[in-house]
Amino acid sequence: LARSGRVCMCGGKMEGNGAPGNNKQKPILPKNRGEFIRNQRKDSEGFSEAPDLEFEYADSDKWAAELSELYSYTEGPEFQLNRKCFEEDFQTHVEGKRWVELDAVQHRAHAMRLLDGLDVTGREKRLKVARAILYMAQGTFSDCGSEAEVQHWIRYNVFLLLDVGTFTALVELLNMEIENSAACSSAVRKPAISLADSTDLRVLLNIMYLMVETIQQDDPADPPEWRASRETFKTELGSPLYNSEPVSVMLFAMVTKFCSGHAPHFPMKKVLLLLWKTILFTLGGFEQLQRLKVCKRVELGLPRLPEDSISVIRSMRAASPPASASDLIEQQQRRTRREHKQENLDAFNEKDPYKADDARDDDDEGDDNDNNESALEAEPFPLERDEVMPPPIPHPPQTDRVSFPKGLPWAPKVREKDIENFLECSRITSFICLLTSHKYISIAEIQIAKEEEFQKTPLSGVSINTHNQIALLKILLAAAPTSKAKTDSINILADVLPEEMPTTVLQSMKLGVDVNRHKEIIVKAISAILLLLLKHFKLNHIYQFEYMAQHLVFANCIPLILKFFNQNIMSYITAKNSISVLDFPYCVLHDLPELTAESLEAGDNTQFCWRNLFSCINLLRILNKLTKWKHSRTMMLVVFKSAPILKRALKVKQAMMQLYVLKLLKVQTKYLGRQWRKSNMKTMSAIYQKVRHRLNDDWAYGNDLDARPWDFQAEECSLRASIERFNSRRYDKAVGNPEFSPVDNCLQSVLGQKVELPDDFQMNYDLWLEREVFSKPICWEELLQ
Repeated sequence: LARSGRVCMCGGKMEGNGAPGNNKQKPILPKNRGEFIRNQRKDSEGFSEAPDLEFEYADSDKWAAELSELYSYTEGPEFQLNRKCFEEDFQTHVEGKRWVELDAVQHRAHAMRLLDGLDVTGREKRLKVARAILYMAQGTFSDCGSEAEVQHWIRYNVFLLLDVGTFTALVELLNMEIENSAACSSAVRKPAISLADSTDLRVLLNIMYLMVETIQQDDPADPPEWRASRETFKTELGSPLYNSEPVSVMLFAMVTKFCSGHAPHFPMKKVLLLLWKTILFTLGGFEQLQRLKVCKRVELGLPRLPEDSISVIRSMRAASPPASASDLIEQQQRRTRREHKQENLDAFNEKDPYKADDARDDDDEGDDNDNNESALEAEPFPLERDEVMPPPIPHPPQTDRVSFPKGLPWAPKVREKDIENFLECSRITSFICLLTSHKYISIAEIQIAKEEEFQKTPLSGVSINTHNQIALLKILLAAAPTSKAKTDSINILADVLPEEMPTTVLQSMKLGVDVNRHKEIIVKAISAILLLLLKHFKLNHIYQFEYMAQHLVFANCIPLILKFFNQNIMSYITAKNSISVLDFPYCVLHDLPELTAESLEAGDNTQFCWRNLFSCINLLRILNKLTKWKHSRTMMLVVFKSAPILKRALKVKQAMMQLYVLKLLKVQTKYLGRQWRKSNMKTMSAIYQKVRHRLNDDWAYGNDLDARPWDFQAEECSLRASIERFNSRRYDKAVGNPEFSPVDNCLQSVLGQKVELPDDFQMNYDLWLEREVFSKPICWEELLQ
């Protein structure tokens, strides 16, 4: 950071011979290369040769971590309050025994009693019963001696609560709290909203989240009845059985109402976490999406996928990040000393293709931070060459030389449109066989072709709400670490701020950690929600995906994500905004030690923060999906000067994150100018090595036909016209002809429809029963099957 006084690639200024202007002391140089590796120096962006981050991308973090992130540290005292509410009621019915000592029949009987207690008019009594149920969902931790034991009783109690019908009652109570106009108006009038304003909502959302998160965890040791309950619950959660709408729709309504300012007391972190896990459970995660994609390609008669993208990404290695400022100084000092010892140094520099005498970034980039990086990257020292490109001249043999893979990780692809453009421009047919052998037809292209064929076919369906996406982006903007106080249009800290603000330095530090952790979890949930919806919409129909993507673009999602990455991304990924002794369930099983300022600053000992790295990858994937095959949106990346921002993100040594950064750089290299490509050969080489190749894609040279003036309005309007035709045909019932509407095959939906019967049928109903029902034998088993 420039403000912190440390020299760094992104903020420091280089003077004269390359030494930093604010540091007069010469750096001590290592004696040999081995010592150089051992004495790696740290700057503001991290170690230049730091080890790969041992991060495994998944749908979510480990179950224990997902449970602990539900609670803020400010909620700590409520654990014992929940226990007190449970034990007061429990001891009146089962005196002298503990919960773990009862049998299954007694467990079920007490759960039924608590469920009946929710159906009371008194708010205070209802809240006490809800807290007792929450204590059950938290694993009745006072009877447990270890975290494994707590997790065992969480699963047991959650499936018990599901079996007695608790979730349906909770949804009804949540809907009642949402419609509580008195609480909303009181919160709007308050100058400062705190944790106490959302007590009832937080208790209900906590129970619901614990149930959804626990039930979706598939444990091989689960009994068959639990597996059956899980599938039934999954179906019900995605069906309009609760208040005639799915639970996710109700939660989206809460998000929209919160952002509109009508309900500022809603605990938004818990709402977003529950919404994310509901979508993940009902629609499926990334591996489920991959399986659905394979099945859909089989249904459409398309060839199988050339590889499993999830497996390929997991097997990739991270590339060496750009060198740090200290490495630049050290390298230049070493070269200066060698000039007096080696007479052939000038000849070596003339042969070196990485020579950096004229290295500078393209003028249109206008980023001093990137100029320093580019000048360095044009002449990388051997530490950086081993991952991306071999050295240009032979060096003495080394034992730690990396062996390169024999082939590229991805099979090349070519679109039908690319083949047509190639034939039209080149007017030759000699390479048709080569191109068609690698031809890849996506599901999206099939769907677009079908839409063009079915332009005159009237259909009907359900609509997609777009206000939810704008609300999510508003919260994401407020939670971004780069947002300033003046840009926070909404208060997302209502469910983390205590009633009484801290009075000591230690309390303020603890609250600061809690607030930062709270924002990080919100970013994690929103990024996962947006990515899941985009992927599922794209698999369901390409125009549903384009509809959502276009609204995100119009809501400035692209500059918002770039603003998020315009920070010290290594500091964000390695942030220590957690206090392990306050995490659930550790905090309820052990006597808490006395917190000190040193312990709060130290944080945990992990190499990185899982949720922050997860969020960064999700946001990069969203940005890729918004800009892929969209010339006007790609030019937005160029106009917003995203190249230096994305290049700094390459310092994170994690293969999956680097892959999506390189994809975003690849689509805009042809527009960044020849000088940029010349000065960033390391990045260009990494793109070639790690990103899938599209045959006939001239991305590295800039003479492609797409390098043309761009008209954002024309392209987006053309896409919007196609989307509106799709929506009017499928979702506008007023336009469609009822004779062409598809048959409803859902038994519950058909039985729920109100049918007007004519008068003559009602007069002859007995005759109809005798003739059509009683006189005909019916095999009910076959009918139900």
